[in-house]
Amino acid sequence: MLKFLFFIFFLIPLSLNKKNFWMVQNLIFFLMFIMIFFLNYNYFFLKISYFMGLDLLSYGLVLLTVWIISLMIMSSSLVFKTKNNLNYFIFLLIFLMLFLYLSFFSLNIFLFYLFFESSLIPTLFLILGWGYQPERLQAGIYLLFYTLFASLPLLFSIFFIYKNLFFLDLYFFYFNSINYFFFYLSMIFAFFVKMPMFMVHLWLPKAHVEAPVSGSMILAGILLKLGGYGLLRVFPMLLYFGVYFNYYFISISLVGGVLISFICLRQIDMKSLIAYSSVAHMGIVLAGLLTFSYWGLSGSYTLMLAHGLCSSGLFCLANMSYERMSSRSLMINKGMLNFLPSLSFWWFLLCAGNMAAPPTLNLLGEISLLNSIIYWSFSTMFLISLISFFSAAYSLYLFSLSQQGKFYSGVFSFFNVYVREYSVLFFHWFPLNILILNSSMCFFWIF
Repeated sequence: MLKFLFFIFFLIPLSLNKKNFWMVQNLIFFLMFIMIFFLNYNYFFLKISYFMGLDLLSYGLVLLTVWIISLMIMSSSLVFKTKNNLNYFIFLLIFLMLFLYLSFFSLNIFLFYLFFESSLIPTLFLILGWGYQPERLQAGIYLLFYTLFASLPLLFSIFFIYKNLFFLDLYFFYFNSINYFFFYLSMIFAFFVKMPMFMVHLWLPKAHVEAPVSGSMILAGILLKLGGYGLLRVFPMLLYFGVYFNYYFISISLVGGVLISFICLRQIDMKSLIAYSSVAHMGIVLAGLLTFSYWGLSGSYTLMLAHGLCSSGLFCLANMSYERMSSRSLMINKGMLNFLPSLSFWWFLLCAGNMAAPPTLNLLGEISLLNSIIYWSFSTMFLISLISFFSAAYSLYLFSLSQQGKFYSGVFSFFNVYVREYSVLFFHWFPLNILILNSSMCFFWIF
């Protein structure tokens, strides 16, 4: 794993020259294709070096990280055109990739915490430096304080593990448990905020709306998944209290999913709608994960991968409309089918993915999660059916309102879609629909 780490390190000097913008992006794609050849279906930790190791759980998320970051560079052509601090932008993205890579590959819970928190810094600079509105400062502070407030108890609980059990290696979490309620709460709360769970989700729509397209893509694609990954790593140690108290968090997630779906149906800002739909999807992921069933754990991992690709693609589409219309309002972006029928096709494909239509990976994840949650308690059937119905409703609302209807008369000039933009959308959609053919990767990581 050190070879990949050094590969990323040596991209840093390249990023300091503005002429290497596309070269860095091509090299990250190249890194991605090298990583693909390292897949095997052994569910133990492999490729162990000094503090890093790889299993199927971290492997899928690292692939997703490298893929999304290369697409972030590809979709940020406006930064390239306006020469808006190009080298700093690429430098931040490489550092963000480095921190995410290290947090997914860390075998030590303290190092995971360290890199988990470090990934906040480049994200904050992305929002503050390349965001669109002056409110981005408030959004950055929301992001910072929500995450840091919840993370301090996690740090104390990591010290508590070391003091009492004398280890911090993730592998040993499977064979030990600590039965204190406050330990259980402090270990999981930071990950709930990061996911985010309903009631601690207010930072997410703010951060998404104010972030540039690259910031929205990394937030939706990877940073929300850090919370799920952390929970999957620490829960083996918390099984005793999890069985008794997960009930409350599952209830909050499911009721929150329904309420957020209602909120989605009254949004007129495209980015805000997609951001709230992320909260609804992560609510069902969290509920499935907390059931502790095989279906729930593997389904939550599958939907995390699927949502990372689908949501990121939708943010790209929203940005393409914003670059042409200078507005994210659905009232102004109406009737785009008249102007860009080919882009309308991509809106249809990604909205279909958002509502878990076949053959997307979202469908596999949602079916697994429905199985696990309804098996856990049949009374959740009503809430689950509402979430599923409204997920289709707000996806159709987004598609029909942005594509159909009479277009805004103030559109005087218009430019067409570039091949680069089609490529970005294809690279989101293709793995989302092809990965269902290799779904064993999403289900075999549990042992």
